[in-house]
Amino acid sequence: MPQTAADDSSAAPPRGLSLRGITKRFGTFVANDAVDLDVRPGEIHCLLGENGAGKSTLMNVLYGLYAPDGGQILIDGQPQHFANPKQAMAAGIGMVHQHFMLVQVFSVAENVVLGREPGSLGALDMRAARSRVKELSARYNLPLEPDAIIEDLPVGVQQRVEIIKALANDAEYLIFDEPTAVLTPQEIDELMAVMASLRDEGKAIVFITHKLREVRAIADRITVIRRGRIVGQAEPGSSEAELAELMVGRAVSLTVDKQPATVGETRLRVKDLTIVNPAGAVVVDRISFDVHAGEILCVAGVQGNGQSELAEALLGVTPVSSGTVSLDGVDIHSLSPRETIAAGLGYVPEDRQHDGFIGDFTIAENLVLNQFHRAPFSKGLSLDLAAIDAFAQSRRSEFDIRTPDVSHLGSSLSGGNAQKVVLARELSRPLALLVASQPTRGVDVGAIEFLHKRIVAARDSGTAVLLVSTELEEVEALADRVMVMYRGQIVGIVGPQTPRDVLGLMMAGVPYEEATAPAAGQQEVSS
Repeated sequence: MPQTAADDSSAAPPRGLSLRGITKRFGTFVANDAVDLDVRPGEIHCLLGENGAGKSTLMNVLYGLYAPDGGQILIDGQPQHFANPKQAMAAGIGMVHQHFMLVQVFSVAENVVLGREPGSLGALDMRAARSRVKELSARYNLPLEPDAIIEDLPVGVQQRVEIIKALANDAEYLIFDEPTAVLTPQEIDELMAVMASLRDEGKAIVFITHKLREVRAIADRITVIRRGRIVGQAEPGSSEAELAELMVGRAVSLTVDKQPATVGETRLRVKDLTIVNPAGAVVVDRISFDVHAGEILCVAGVQGNGQSELAEALLGVTPVSSGTVSLDGVDIHSLSPRETIAAGLGYVPEDRQHDGFIGDFTIAENLVLNQFHRAPFSKGLSLDLAAIDAFAQSRRSEFDIRTPDVSHLGSSLSGGNAQKVVLARELSRPLALLVASQPTRGVDVGAIEFLHKRIVAARDSGTAVLLVSTELEEVEALADRVMVMYRGQIVGIVGPQTPRDVLGLMMAGVPYEEATAPAAGQQEVSS
């Protein structure tokens, strides 16, 4: 009687990579809780979840960056133990990190062979390194110049280097960790095409993301992780609403409900603004624009094109080289941050942990960081702790800040709740202008829904809003006008209904007139 696969002890083990019961703790916090996951050759397996759900932690365990506290990794049925990334790479695992792991002053070739340098007697064989880059570039259709210096390359090209670097180690299992965060729409399309070609060649790909549109575009299988646990599988044909509900655990509105803007007087006026960074490079180049009461002007562009410096200059953190900035008719370009805040500017920084939030302070203290020296929070040289606590309790309720007590440290909050604290602080006083830089970065879908509502409410109250975002979905949802920046200049200011492909071309520096001309747009994409 012939044996079946189930009772044939000599049957070959299943091909592919498996995680069984992977658990990872940080102190008492369980980041991954007995996670099972299978990845098979020739498929793109999307690992979908909110920021902080445990996706990257799980992949860092797989890549040897973290040691698991429980569970097992298997490749083709054989147990694996990775003490470091070098061992994971030797087993055929490669990782394209969200934040590029490249040496900026090295060439493409030097980065690709770093750690596995060809040569002898301590000398790098640059000819062999260049040859390796050219070979891989041609094979995977990822054009690269081997001698180009990383810091001189656009971020989309730097990502190609990361991919080639992983493939140079003969990776059969490729992990892409939030790979689209710094790309234009056209670059995202190119990346998707690369991932599809790698899959078709038989590579196994894990695509970590929280972007629902991208999951639906590329996934062969979708696994959803929430609070460190696998909560379900989804079909690639699932709607964005269905995927969002799996991610969050409840129904979430993915559209921003807002009425047309009632535009009032000019509140912010920027004229011929130029900013030079400490290295002497011009990062904002003679830009002029206005923001009116009751409107949201969204600044769109790939990160690193002057948006951050613009926002910081409005606050008074970054010095202005030339030009003027006026708020309600008052020149503020030379004021200190405390003075601009007193003039009616609210500021949500792009990196709340570094610039807008102190984890070692209590939640109540964080809510008055820029107002503690003024009444009602101070009496002479002393803080009025009762007033601070009462204020914090009211903000906790109004902004749905989920914490047992406002006396807990800020570090106890999730990313979404920490961002609610920052926004609550800024919106709890009369504002002429709200500058919000990447206001939903690192925030879960449910918190994004809430934050967007509050920003729209600020607009409707007559506040002028300047919102900087690299997320086109956010720009499309919130903008009354869109200002696109590229290399420190304004490429154009357009309406919110401008097609995504046109915005993508503008983000790459193509003027609006050329971006909307079909022949010119196609030529630009192909180049």
